[in-house]
Amino acid sequence: MAEDEKPESKENDQPRSRLLPLATVGFLAAVAVGGAVWFFSRRSAARASQPGQIQLHEHGAKSVLHLESFTVNLADTEQNAFLRVGIDLGLNQELPDSKGAEKASPLIPRIRDTLLTILSAWPSNALLAQDGKAKLKQELLRALQERVPELGITEVYFTDFLVQR
Repeated sequence: MAEDEKPESKENDQPRSRLLPLATVGFLAAVAVGGAVWFFSRRSAARASQPGQIQLHEHGAKSVLHLESFTVNLADTEQNAFLRVGIDLGLNQELPDSKGAEKASPLIPRIRDTLLTILSAWPSNALLAQDGKAKLKQELLRALQERVPELGITEVYFTDFLVQR
């Protein structure tokens, strides 16, 4: 009987001996990946904090005011053209979580009027030009900062942008 037990114990040891190198390789791979992630994340953070580097979100908005989409006729003279655009506004002040729209609600008509006036003055070919959207954002931002200074608008984000001719 003792002889019967020995071959079984050898068979049980073989899968364990195969599993140990695989587990070791898996562990070492996980450690290497974790170390690489840590190294590169620290490296990019150090680059971002160096003086003279441009930070993308230097003027970062503290909150965002979502506006309903706009559909406007564009200023094309030779054909009908339309713009459907979704706009969110980045603000330099915090709006209460669920009541942010309520705080800004008395200002929404003035904001929408400003946006509609500017959007409808643009022709479609100017919007479709390579730098058209960037110029439009600058014009919208400048006009909103003049008309609604109490909101502290710092950014204009396009969430939807469709020109139809």
